[in-house]
Amino acid sequence: MAQRVTPKLFAEERGAREEKGQNARLASFVGAMAIADLVKTTLGPKGMDKILQSASDAKKVLVTNDGATILKSIAPENAAAKILIDTSKTQDSVIGDGTTSVAVLAGELLREAERLVDKKIHPQTIIAGWRKAVRTARETLEGSAKDHKNDPEMFRKDLINIARTTISSKILSQHKELFAKMAVDAVLRLKGSTDLEHIHIIKKKGGSMKDSYLDEGFILEKSIGIGQKKRLENAKILVANTPMDTDKIKIFGARVRAGSMASVAEIEAEEKKKMKTKVENILQHGPTCFINRQLIYNYPEQLFTEKGVVAIEHADFVGVERLALVTGAEIASTFDQKGSVKLGHCKLIEEIVIGEDKVIHFSGVAKGEACTVVLRGANQQILDEAERSLHDALCVLSQTVNNSKTVLGGGCSEMLMAHAVDELARKTPGKESLAIEAFARALRQLPTIIADNGGHDSSDLIPKLRACHHNGESTMGLDMDKGTIGDMVKLRIVESFKCKSQVVISAHEAAEMILRVDEIITCAPRQRTRR
Repeated sequence: MAQRVTPKLFAEERGAREEKGQNARLASFVGAMAIADLVKTTLGPKGMDKILQSASDAKKVLVTNDGATILKSIAPENAAAKILIDTSKTQDSVIGDGTTSVAVLAGELLREAERLVDKKIHPQTIIAGWRKAVRTARETLEGSAKDHKNDPEMFRKDLINIARTTISSKILSQHKELFAKMAVDAVLRLKGSTDLEHIHIIKKKGGSMKDSYLDEGFILEKSIGIGQKKRLENAKILVANTPMDTDKIKIFGARVRAGSMASVAEIEAEEKKKMKTKVENILQHGPTCFINRQLIYNYPEQLFTEKGVVAIEHADFVGVERLALVTGAEIASTFDQKGSVKLGHCKLIEEIVIGEDKVIHFSGVAKGEACTVVLRGANQQILDEAERSLHDALCVLSQTVNNSKTVLGGGCSEMLMAHAVDELARKTPGKESLAIEAFARALRQLPTIIADNGGHDSSDLIPKLRACHHNGESTMGLDMDKGTIGDMVKLRIVESFKCKSQVVISAHEAAEMILRVDEIITCAPRQRTRR
């Protein structure tokens, strides 16, 4: 009998390899669980921070407990770990919060799946059970949700409570009442829009975080030109991105050879004439304030001053784009044709001082929803983390304005879903019931981790909380300040339904995708050939 020859599919000598069956599945589980364990300690109001230091730049240091920020900063080799990181990034871009929860829940689901696979339960059986469980969990969550959109006063209270809950796990937690009100006021000015470009956040070192405030209008971190008016009412604003310097030859690699100083003087005179024409073209549109993305040299600045026009130079690109948006202007680069440029409008422009820096304040802008949050803090790391925390709160609130359902936090919703999933497991015959029970255990791990991170005894608190929900006390959750069980309605611990629902759905989908893997193929790098 002829010996069977196995064909060679992979060029292993060039770096290609494959892992099959149990080895592939184990590698996927281990990678995903490692990612979950990495961010697990940052979960909840008592979560710890991580210091992220750049290997290439020792001065670049980041202190954060934001799951998405931590996971964006690492580059794992494991493929399953990358899937979990992408899921966390998606949660951050779509909702803004729950980035740690989604990674931890997916990791716990895979931990449970690993135990079931060890018991010889097929992955497809586990997946079938999980799908039933996630459907029941989502229906239970939706059934417990409250909606106060038709009652403006109650809806505002809901938003403030959501902001408080979101901020309580961040660096801003010690001033959560101040920042919650600030975030709600800023989002309600948007009148239902989810475009956070109208909310400008600037960071100024000095003072403490409680000195931060919300300003109605727009603040540009620049100063007004020398000898120009520091206060301008009913301004017509021309926003531009155009060169306003006279001493540069604009052709790359060009060289000018002059035979005498008189020739140099002629070139300078021609440049001045050209710049004067450009300034006259700008002034024909009738602006009282000219803001340029690029530098404005002394001569054009002098011409603007003579005509009583306020000139602001070198405004950062993001600032210019946002300023054009809120004042109703369009960024222009050519000015030859009269009436071709759309001007912005503002009731008052004035130079003010924040800390030790001069800034320009625009009030009464065309887009009334525009506002600026001024953050104060002791150092740059605190300011950066405060900005990330506030941005998360703003994202969640803007989503809640459109989808106004709210659910209870503090582990209450997870225990509620776990109780419903447990009930489903009792009614389900066969091996699928084991997978459904595993899903309920994974959900209960979230409040367990929150309690552990606060230094409380989770082995005592979680069974108590489970008993409360079994006895029909469905509003009970973890009171992390006292280390006991408390009523989430009285404690005002509220979360966005959309955020909580998305965490469960995304974690389930990511875990299911990883569980289905039975082979990992690493391709060989492409060979470069010389011709």
